[in-house]
Amino acid sequence: MVTAGGGPSVDLYVESGATRVFACVLDWPGWCRSGKTEDVALAALTAYAPRYAIVAARAGLAFDPSPGARFTVREHLAGTKTTDFGAPAAAAAADHAPPSRREALRLTAILRAAWNVLDDVVATAPAELRKGPRGGGRDRDAIAAHVLDAEVAYARKLGLRGLRSPPVDDVEARTTMRDGIAEIISRASDGSALWENGWLPRYAARRLTWHVLDHAWEIEDRSAPAGV
Repeated sequence: MVTAGGGPSVDLYVESGATRVFACVLDWPGWCRSGKTEDVALAALTAYAPRYAIVAARAGLAFDPSPGARFTVREHLAGTKTTDFGAPAAAAAADHAPPSRREALRLTAILRAAWNVLDDVVATAPAELRKGPRGGGRDRDAIAAHVLDAEVAYARKLGLRGLRSPPVDDVEARTTMRDGIAEIISRASDGSALWENGWLPRYAARRLTWHVLDHAWEIEDRSAPAGV
């Protein structure tokens, strides 16, 4: 499937659960949005391109968020309960390709940029966020703590054991944990799982970056006055 548009082609995959569909760009981890249908998910992907461009710029990478980009769906994947719960859970065929050291460093740069964006958002957002359907009722620090808790769990999928979630305000502990994650993602590999029953490197980068950005954007959205 190729969407209309005269811009550059953007390769992605679509992961469909029973109630939620994710559209995820293969070469840009974190540029991944969901909706009730494939068309809605693709529209959301387009809408979030300017916000993702900020992340790419922080990573020092050229990124064209042109609304005329042609999305090329390379693969349709069956989702799981995790998909319907709200997270992309399936690895694409392209995720099995061995990342070179150069590509691994690129993925790591994007992940680190996402962390930086989240940290900036948390630092400037009000402690109490606007309540409503976007993100439910968690406030800023609770969301930040949730992201760190998730990263401890994700780290186990990379072979990092024994980590504890650092306090939200402990910059040194947070940096140490994330440096450990980034070091693993930055390695060249044969593309296989990073740990027994763990994640593929490319999928790990996408899932980690998506989760960070999803909550950074949630905080931004819920910091704004209603109707903005």
